[in-house]
This record gives sequence, C-alpha cells and structure tokens, in this order.
Amino acid sequence: MAVSTCDELLGKTVVVKYGGNAMASEELKRAVAFDLVFLQSMGVNPVVVHGGGPDINQVMLKLGKRPMFVSGLRMTDAETMEIVQMVLCGKINKEIVSLIQREGGKAVGLSGHDAGLIRARRRPPERVVDRATGEEQLVDLGQVGDVEEVSPGIMHDLIHSGYIPVVSTVGTGDDGASYNINADYVASEIARALSADVMLMLTDVEGLLADFKDKSTLIPRLTIGDARMMISDGRVEGGMIPKVQSCIGALEGGVGRAHIIDGRRRHSIILELCTHAGIGTELAHE
Repeated sequence: MAVSTCDELLGKTVVVKYGGNAMASEELKRAVAFDLVFLQSMGVNPVVVHGGGPDINQVMLKLGKRPMFVSGLRMTDAETMEIVQMVLCGKINKEIVSLIQREGGKAVGLSGHDAGLIRARRRPPERVVDRATGEEQLVDLGQVGDVEEVSPGIMHDLIHSGYIPVVSTVGTGDDGASYNINADYVASEIARALSADVMLMLTDVEGLLADFKDKSTLIPRLTIGDARMMISDGRVEGGMIPKVQSCIGALEGGVGRAHIIDGRRRHSIILELCTHAGIGTELAHE
C-alpha cells in the first residue's frame, strides 16, 4: 500500500537501500537516478545507502581471490577489505553520484569514514554447524562489522544544502580499522538516525509473498508482528531475512514505514511511493 501522491512526502526523508539487479543494468541504474531526482524535485529528501556484492566478487575473482561467505556474510581479511573499499567507495559510490547528477540532481558520496558517519564494532565469530560431523564451530569473519553508532550531522548538512547523500557501507572501528557492514542493516540504522519517514529496500523479488512459489500472493501490507511470524515459521528465508529484520529495526527505531520492492522494475521507487496501489510490500506499525 502506497501513499496516493508524493505531495504527502513533502519535506520528509526517504532512505533508499540500493542493491541487487537494480545495480546491474544500465537502464535500471538510470531509472533509479531519475526517481531520486524526481523525488527531490517534489520536495522529498532522498538518502541512498548502497551495497555492491556482485561487483566485489568480480574484482576479487579477477585478482585471483575466491569470495567466501559464512551465514550470508562475506569473510573479509585485510586484502578483501581493501578490495571492498576500492569497489564500494571508489567505484560504485562515484558511479551513483555521477548518474544522479546526469539526471539533473546534486549528490555527494560518503563512506562511514567521512565525518565519523558510521562507527563500527567487529562482529563476533559466527557459530556454524559442520554438516559432515554435526559439530558446532566458531568462524572468525575478519573485518566484518556491525553498526555501533551513526552520527548523521554530515547528512543533515547535505540535505539542507540541497544534496542527495549517497552512502557506501564501510565503517570505522574505535581501533581505527575499516569494517565491511551489511548494507541492509546500515540502511536501517541510518533511517533511524535521521528519523526518516520512509525506508525503501530495493530487492530482486516482488516483495513478501504468502507463498514464495506464487508471485500472485504478494502481501501489500503487514505489521511488525506479522513479519516476525513469517520469519519464525520459515515463510521468510535466506537473503530476505536481513531485509525484513532491517525493516523491523527501522520501524522500532521510529521510522514511519518500510517498503520492500522489486528493484528490477523501472521506476519502482516512484511506482511504490507515488501511486495509490504501489508495487511491493509495506511494513508498518501495529
């Protein structure tokens, strides 16, 4: 369920988590940039938080390094961390900024390092069960982090100056080290820190489905309690779990509503926010 007009978002902040196949197609990239500039022209304050896993994988493979994951999280040794920063902060972030500006908007790229934006803590080792032996073991993920604190001052300054902040999800620890952080969770924490009115998750699926095998069972709206139930009974699984958990965390942190939408559709942001029917799933308070 979407609002009937973008006018209802006048002066409000919308955090967009940008990733997946929406970043793989030049046509979709331009459509996302257009949507962001369109929202800003309507008096909305968009903020972009992006990942870039497929691009990181490609660069790692070119450099002869095999990507490895545990519980969906990238194992990040010091060399991998350098690649992550190079791809996220140096390549993808600047591409998004450039696309927004080509569409007539103004954008500034940020990482968690800038102005102390994202303070991170090292993620504890993951508990993993060996399928062969059934034994549980702890796996150190390296420089993988969780968000300790977001200091949104720089983003407020940019928004008030007419810029769209574009944030790559690398944070800084108290030890001065860089940490690779899941973009879904960063988007949630930034939305909370900004007291955003809306958070949008661009994904590679239509939204939440009552039956994941049947696209016609799209759920247009559900509450935090409904979402938790879907996780606990297995209707939400795999990579969708952190997205739903991030939406729940954002709502519990004061964000007005959160949406999971299909980023593979052109102009999905406008279709969700500026049409009565919308195209995805809206998560809202009880």
